[in-house]
Amino acid sequence: MWIRSTLTYRASFAMTLVSGLLLTGLDFVGILLMFSQVDSLGGYTLPEVAFLYGLAGMSFGIADLAIGSVARLGTRVRDGSLDTLLVRPAPVLAQVAADRFALRRLSRITQGALIFGYALTALDVHWTPEKVLLVPVTVLSGGAIFSAVFVAGGAFQFIAQDAAEVQAAFTYGGGTMLQYPPTVFAKEVLRGVTFVFPLAFVNWVPASYVLGRPYPLGLPEGAAWAPPLVAALCCALTGLVWRAGVRSYRSTGS
Repeated sequence: MWIRSTLTYRASFAMTLVSGLLLTGLDFVGILLMFSQVDSLGGYTLPEVAFLYGLAGMSFGIADLAIGSVARLGTRVRDGSLDTLLVRPAPVLAQVAADRFALRRLSRITQGALIFGYALTALDVHWTPEKVLLVPVTVLSGGAIFSAVFVAGGAFQFIAQDAAEVQAAFTYGGGTMLQYPPTVFAKEVLRGVTFVFPLAFVNWVPASYVLGRPYPLGLPEGAAWAPPLVAALCCALTGLVWRAGVRSYRSTGS
């Protein structure tokens, strides 16, 4: 329904898509400005940073498109409108994800894909069948990991009720952090996003294999193929957290 309503005004949708593409592109413009003053960032060249940026952008864009509406769950919890979703014969999470589905978020995926395309043309990488296969696996696994973070943040709002900014710190903040090389962050941060919130498996770890870079925190070489396993584990744990959140919901009492 939301897709149909969006495409009813095609010119408006096209302008919204283009404006979103330009706005999200400002992040990479900031990176370009940095490289106008330095030759490398944390030992990474501009094409290598663009490779990280593209992977993170596409993965986050997929999650934001599919499940980004969960960020508004706190509003439904506060005003009691979540009750209408609970009585419908459909999964609550699917209804929340479809609520005000924003097709304009395709601009983030498109922008990430364009930057990634630039990286592929500028990088001097010896491509093997394993590396080629790892790229789509990484993008899809990264999207699943980000989706798990979105849902976990939504489940937290069952308790906090007004935690959209906290959720954004891990979703949008995490997406921004992954646009930069892991070498610019402290080891404590790397440990946190590897073993606690495994965002490092969205792009840092698999990109290290493709680019021939040392793995963050000295992880074993096989860790490059861990993103699907990490994504499956994150989704399983998030499913349990989401169910616990739904069961704890007590409506507004009105």
